[in-house]
Amino acid sequence: MFFTYLRRELRRRRKAALVVASGLALGIALVIVVNSASAGMQQAQGKVLESLYGLGTDMTVTKAAPPPSEGGRERPRFNFDAQDGDETQSSDVVMPQGFETLASSTVGKVADQSGVAGAVGGLSLSVLKVDGEFKPGEFAPRENTSGGGGGGGGGAGTGEVRGGGANFDVNSYTVYGTDTAHQDLGPLTSSKITDGRAFETTETDAKVAVVDSAYAKEKKYKVGSDVTIKGTKFEIVGIATADSGDASANLYIPLKQAQTLSDSKDKVTTVYVKADDSQQIAAVKSAVQKNIPGTTVTTSADLADRVSGSLSTASDLATSVGKWLSIAVLIAAFVVAGLLTMSAVTRRVQEFGTLKALGWKSGRVTRQVVGEAMVNGLVGGALGIAVGVAGAYVLTAVSPSLTAEVGSAAAGPGGGGGGGGMIRAGGPAGQAADKAIEIALTAPVSAATIALAVGLAVTGGLIAGAFGGWRASRLRPADALRRVE
Repeated sequence: MFFTYLRRELRRRRKAALVVASGLALGIALVIVVNSASAGMQQAQGKVLESLYGLGTDMTVTKAAPPPSEGGRERPRFNFDAQDGDETQSSDVVMPQGFETLASSTVGKVADQSGVAGAVGGLSLSVLKVDGEFKPGEFAPRENTSGGGGGGGGGAGTGEVRGGGANFDVNSYTVYGTDTAHQDLGPLTSSKITDGRAFETTETDAKVAVVDSAYAKEKKYKVGSDVTIKGTKFEIVGIATADSGDASANLYIPLKQAQTLSDSKDKVTTVYVKADDSQQIAAVKSAVQKNIPGTTVTTSADLADRVSGSLSTASDLATSVGKWLSIAVLIAAFVVAGLLTMSAVTRRVQEFGTLKALGWKSGRVTRQVVGEAMVNGLVGGALGIAVGVAGAYVLTAVSPSLTAEVGSAAAGPGGGGGGGGMIRAGGPAGQAADKAIEIALTAPVSAATIALAVGLAVTGGLIAGAFGGWRASRLRPADALRRVE
């Protein structure tokens, strides 16, 4: 009887039911789109951080910046030989990014801290390569303009040097020294080997290299080619493509080779750390700072706060404007649904009054009204889920590009500043800190979002039913009999 009456009443009042369901659907669809877009922005920020940190890295440990009072750091120097003739000369300067290094033993100290699942050291290098030639000038005697004759010997030895000079080209690129025995952490994990192979665990001191795909295309490197760094030839064994589109370094070589090239024996610039529990990252950070003095610890949360650009702006809008807007629309939809249901009950006063006169109790009438409202809510939820998923799909299909940039206000000139967590903390991230990363925005719809939509649909039906049920419970049979003509 309950379901028969329910079906008949909904069919008889299709337009009113559709209005209530459509209002709920609009609010639910907006919630789905906003939540999906927010999830996509979180994924985008995660890709940005992975491009700086590496997959699975929760924090980095670097050397604390020295006080400014200690003076400036040594500037790079280039040495060229004085040679006769047109001789091409080349000089490489390999130096740690940020100029600050930690002892390799720091890696073990960090790994021994409570809550640390793994720690790996890396050495981030900047290479400045100067190529060119000196061209000696030519001696030319001065012309005799005095008009005197016979004094040819008087002008002997007088003249001037003409021409000559220098023509040099400066090329810079980044190199990351990776611990080939532990390749599960660090910036290289954010790239995939698309040609050739990765490092083998035994190649701890081998003259092999993995090249970023974009840099390989620019320099026309291929697997099997040689690349020379400070006079040392490395065989390219693999081409890596960064997941985010912006690699952390141009070249990757074994850590020991990087230490040798930069005269940084037993030194690292960064320790990449993975925590046992993502909920305990703050506690691990405090423990490292307390037990290993002279270090700076930067977590992924710290980096997220420094992400700027259109990605940050869009994320802020989705968090503040989008979520509050969806909440406001939901509240309005719930209230309108409740008012419409209560209005419909008022128009059905004769019907419910007659039913009560025939023996229906108030509770049965209330259940009937709540049942109709619940069906409207579920229909609205189904419509809202369909519209919301379609909106998220369109957003993913369009994939608008957002830019993200992680900067360091404390960085000194040339990216080697003292306190710049990002110029030094990510090692190779120093390059990315000055370059915007483009991320394609997606809007993934998760099962949790669908469950939230269903919960909102049920809630909307209950709220509308509560309004209508309250009104129905106050009806009296006399009201219906009084209006019967």
